[in-house]
Amino acid sequence: MSTFSGIEMGKRSMFAHNQAIETAGHNLSNSSTEGYSRQRVQLAATDPLYRPDLSRAETPGQLGQGVSVESIRRVRDELLDTRIIAQTNGSGYWETRDNYVLMMEQVYNEPDESSVRTQMDKFWDSWQELSLYPESRSSRQAVLTRGETLVDSIHQQYKGLQGIRDIVNGDIEGVTKQVNDISRQIAGLNEEIVKVKAMGDSPNDLMDKRDLLAEKLSNLINITVDQRDPDEYVIHTAGLELVQGKSYRTFDLKSGIENDGYADVVWSDSGNKAEFTGGKLGALIELRDGDLRDEIQSLDTMTMNFVDLVNDIHRDGTGANGKTGVDFFVEQPFINNVAGNYDRNGDGQYDSTYVFRVTGANKLSAREQIGLEGTMTFAGPTGDVAVPYHSTDMVSDVVARINNSGAEVAASLDREGRLVLKGTAASDKENPDFVIRHMEDSGHFLAGYSGVLAGSGPENAYGWDRADAVNSLVREPLQYAVSPIAHPSGWMEINSAIKSDVQTIAAGFADGDGSLSPGDNRAALAIAALRNTAVTVGDERTFDDYFADAVTNIGLKGEQASRSLETQKAIMTELKTTRDSISGVNVDEELSDIIKFQHGYNAAAKFISTVNEMLDTIINRMGV
Repeated sequence: MSTFSGIEMGKRSMFAHNQAIETAGHNLSNSSTEGYSRQRVQLAATDPLYRPDLSRAETPGQLGQGVSVESIRRVRDELLDTRIIAQTNGSGYWETRDNYVLMMEQVYNEPDESSVRTQMDKFWDSWQELSLYPESRSSRQAVLTRGETLVDSIHQQYKGLQGIRDIVNGDIEGVTKQVNDISRQIAGLNEEIVKVKAMGDSPNDLMDKRDLLAEKLSNLINITVDQRDPDEYVIHTAGLELVQGKSYRTFDLKSGIENDGYADVVWSDSGNKAEFTGGKLGALIELRDGDLRDEIQSLDTMTMNFVDLVNDIHRDGTGANGKTGVDFFVEQPFINNVAGNYDRNGDGQYDSTYVFRVTGANKLSAREQIGLEGTMTFAGPTGDVAVPYHSTDMVSDVVARINNSGAEVAASLDREGRLVLKGTAASDKENPDFVIRHMEDSGHFLAGYSGVLAGSGPENAYGWDRADAVNSLVREPLQYAVSPIAHPSGWMEINSAIKSDVQTIAAGFADGDGSLSPGDNRAALAIAALRNTAVTVGDERTFDDYFADAVTNIGLKGEQASRSLETQKAIMTELKTTRDSISGVNVDEELSDIIKFQHGYNAAAKFISTVNEMLDTIINRMGV
């Protein structure tokens, strides 16, 4: 044993307590740093001088060599961190939905005077007034003025929803860049942490930064963290590895003609679409491609039916100036080809048929039994939908069965009893809205009874995926209309012929000789009656049903988002409070530790001073 071993022992103690004081000071300095975990110096007794082997000195017991710093570790509960990571993506998801659903609610303005519903009620009232005074010019002016106000309200609602959708799309682009940047930073930290660990040190501050970035990433997308291999930190999302050690993957934005040209988030290396179920990015994609798309489609569906039904009656009516065959509203057609032919793949040849509405040639009675057996087939959201009919069915039963089948086509009878089939909004973004894609009948309900198809069986089926598909329809007097330009709610207008001469507005129907009887108000009454008539507007039966359901649905979505966000906040508050109690810096506790380690440092210094005095006595004051 060395004569100076006491000084060495005291030196180790001073170094250890000094390191403990510096660590406590480091904790205090970072008490307000986001994501910082308090650190603790792990002190351990230095290995004794003698070990139990044959070469040990003949002395009783082992001779201690003081204290040393074994490690500096951060105080962290990994299980709690895992729970916080899993819960954070829910908070990001519901916070985003709550903000944007509130914006959607404000677009509807219910029950404000400027809402679409209020303006449409006034529009119906103006037609009711015209039916009372069918020869009045001022009543016609009221119809025109309220029609223009209604058109403006529909345009504003469409622009409001579309504007929110554009904002959401911008956020998707921004969040995608954030995800890529955070993934890059985590991969870089992984590389540094492995290097530091290889040197035998504890990269506590680097691991704190990595955990903080992982939590921020979880707020953006749903992730899971795998730390089973201490040398390889792995993050998964959507079932695939996003970060593995120093390697990471990124996302790109890929645009297409479907989904109104909005870009999908795809994996950069494979080009496959990325599917997110949580986090801010998952909520944004769901809002843009789900909620907002559905709201706009619903508004478009109401607009298309509204325009088509009003025009169908007004076209048969006669104005005070004797003009007939005039549409009240006009929509820009998607294509100018009268047969609905369209070049979908852009090779210069017609390859598709875009038809919105088909009206049968024969007049039917809703209460009449059809006396026919067979199965109709229409296009549905994920494939063809079969709609059977039986001999004991009434016409109204078959119409209701088509509407309840889930097919993307709506059926009704017009005022003359003819069967009307209309394309609805498409669930699949790759399919166009308001296009009848397939009609087929194994029997004779569509083929002969209602006068829609020219024949039965697959060989006479109507399919939109070829040009001149209208040749499969009955020629005369069947009527069809080509599909409108995307989002008719943003393009509908009142016919310029009506704007230039208000007397063109039809209040009655001409007699067989083409003359209009004074006081004839049948056209005005028929249009006013559309207000409460079961006309099947999408999934709703009447226009009032549409507005009631639209406001209710958006209100329920807002309530769900608000309550779910409150729940998530409460859970996160509890989890973070628990984490802070474990990993957070307590200023009083750190100050108390500094005092404790200071006393230890002073004691070690006093011990060295005492040993020094002893050695001085032995070396300098003991005589021979």
